[in-house]
Amino acid sequence: MSYHTLTTPFRWQAEPIKGSRFLVVLHPVHDGEDARSVVDALRTEFRDASHHVWAWRLADGTTRCDDDGEPGGSAGRPVLAQLEGHDTADVVAVVMRWFGGTKLGVGGLMRAYGGSAGKALDAAPRVVVAPQAELALTFDYGVTNAVDAVLAAHDHRVVDTRYDVLVHRVIQVPVAEADRLATALTDRSGGQVRVVVDRSGRHDRDLG
Repeated sequence: MSYHTLTTPFRWQAEPIKGSRFLVVLHPVHDGEDARSVVDALRTEFRDASHHVWAWRLADGTTRCDDDGEPGGSAGRPVLAQLEGHDTADVVAVVMRWFGGTKLGVGGLMRAYGGSAGKALDAAPRVVVAPQAELALTFDYGVTNAVDAVLAAHDHRVVDTRYDVLVHRVIQVPVAEADRLATALTDRSGGQVRVVVDRSGRHDRDLG
């Protein structure tokens, strides 16, 4: 299944709610460590904010959220629900609140945090991403031309290449194309290309 993401950070200022101000920052991330770094940076940049509520969602389905001192379930979860509802992944959403003197109550907080995140996602320049599979290719130098000819006819991205006794190359292709490309490489090379398909979407690899 495809999903939406951001290629650049996006900031959106919500309308004040009973005196409280809300600023939403959406930022693309690769993993949880990226997301935590973004949150830490925003805590430093906006250290005067009363709360730094955040939620992140990755393409592999991993999610996290935090209320940052607001009543349990009133802030982080509604923000995460907006990421899920907008089918947006590999993104962290941080909603900062400057308390305006009037308590909003749990229901009001849920609407304020979730609504602000939702409006930011509506306005953000999101892009559609098709799930990618990685193909690890191992082949003899003698079939390089055959491999290049097959790859030239398919949508792909070279992730890594190493030249040793054999050629080791890792490419990314849309998941829907993975099996078709693997078969084409095997057929065109007469079985001289070893292809290992990884549909997990992970970026770690061993070319050894």
